[in-house]
Amino acid sequence: MYRGCSVTGEQIDFIRRLIQNRPELSRWKLSRELCEAWQWKQANGALRDMVCRGLLLKLHRAGEIQLPALKRAVRNRIAERARPIHIPVEEHPLRGSLRDLLPLEFVQVRRSPEEALFNSLLEQHHYLGYERPVGEHLKYLVKAASSQGSQAIACLAWSSAPRHLKLRDRYLGWSQEARERNVPLLAYNTRFLILPWIQVRHLASHILGRMARIVPADWQRLYGHPIYWLETFVDASRFTGTCYRAANWIEIGATQGRGHRAPTLEQTRSVKKMLGLPLHRKFREMLNA
Repeated sequence: MYRGCSVTGEQIDFIRRLIQNRPELSRWKLSRELCEAWQWKQANGALRDMVCRGLLLKLHRAGEIQLPALKRAVRNRIAERARPIHIPVEEHPLRGSLRDLLPLEFVQVRRSPEEALFNSLLEQHHYLGYERPVGEHLKYLVKAASSQGSQAIACLAWSSAPRHLKLRDRYLGWSQEARERNVPLLAYNTRFLILPWIQVRHLASHILGRMARIVPADWQRLYGHPIYWLETFVDASRFTGTCYRAANWIEIGATQGRGHRAPTLEQTRSVKKMLGLPLHRKFREMLNA
């Protein structure tokens, strides 16, 4: 099994023949050749190269195949990655009514010059800090006009949804097959930060309401497939989740405070509420198709 799918003997034989017939290929080129042969591609056409390399390495370690020798040492860039640099910003307080703040500007900053500012703001002001997203993901700065010009007032990060979540899977009525097939059609709100010097009532729920329209459109444009469901967790020891519920998110349950694959039944971390937002009136039908 690899990432929830069975790897057949026929597939392993194909890999063995590819290695035997193309001995000049490096591990990197081998994984790309295999992606092309099996049409392992993302919806936007990019090769699923990292997924394929993970499979090849697992088969190599299990003795099923013999990969070419490494041509150079592989650096663990994730372990080496430094924390986001601190970018100072002017902390201009904004108070008053939401109406006075509108209109807001929503800027998708991934792979843009403003991505460093986004990372810095989360690292400095979110209680969990900045964490590099995994898989498909989007980053947004929300901006408002002020006497000093346009200023960032909030940050939101969205990424691929976790593959296994009992609360969500039960709520959606997912079988294992439906989950494995359709989990890419979900997006996970990993971070939501309103900067501490911004104090405007109803701002958070307004931002979430706008995001429900913006994220699906950007996801389709950048990744070539729709999303039908948004989800997040709220730490119940810190927050009530009122802004999510005010934006029509549904509370679907709470964790038991044990974490994933916990070795004990005792609570070892804070309980988190799980909330979700359907993006289509037939979301269950779409996610079980």
